Amino acid sequence: QVQFVESGGGLVQPGGSLRLSCAPTGIIFSIRTIYWYRQASGKERELVAYETPEAYTEYADSVKGRFTISRDNAKNTVVLQMDNLKPEDTAVYLCSVVRMGERFWGQGTRVTVSA
Repeated sequence: QVQFVESGGGLVQPGGSLRLSCAPTGIIFSIRTIYWYRQASGKERELVAYETPEAYTEYADSVKGRFTISRDNAKNTVVLQMDNLKPEDTAVYLCSVVRMGERFWGQGTRVTVSA
């Protein structure tokens, strides 16, 4: 079974920071690309960032320069560091992996950015 432990969401003021963590199980972590998506209420799910096993990273234009994804293979954990948060970053953030051609999703952690 592919499962996820996600944490780090919460309420923060604009300009603040949050650090999201994702620890998947049921996969060989070191050979998988790990993705962070987000979905705001009433909107489509969108890709925020990903990191490959070779540590190549990519970001959505809307978060470039503010978010950083990183992985710790020894701990089988991916972190999304979110800085300079904006109200439009408010969403449920979901960790995801692809295994045997199928995409799996975490339960999600809610991020709310509001004054």
